[in-house]
Amino acid sequence: MPNKLSKSETVKNLCLVALEDLKAINIKEMYVEKFSSFTSNIIVATGTSTRHIQSIANKVVDDLKDNKIKILGLEGDEAKDWILIDAGDVLVNIMTEESREHYDLESLWDRAKSAS
Repeated sequence: MPNKLSKSETVKNLCLVALEDLKAINIKEMYVEKFSSFTSNIIVATGTSTRHIQSIANKVVDDLKDNKIKILGLEGDEAKDWILIDAGDVLVNIMTEESREHYDLESLWDRAKSAS
């Protein structure tokens, strides 16, 4: 009997496929359930332009909705240099290279892991 994926795994996989489909760059996923009270997974990806970031975000949202996954929040849709999609168990951050370097989310979560 095949293993059934958890809802969290299903959401994460849908997001990763959407990011890959629209050629997001440097996709990194972090499992943070042990360190976070608000999510299980954080995904960070880079887009090549504001238009690319918007297209990627639209694809992620559309794919989640097509699979009846509720989007809890969408932030940064107007700014275009960082869009955050909150799908509950998974947070997707789609950023310009400049924003990604500036905010350095990967280092923040690496420090959280080291501190625990």
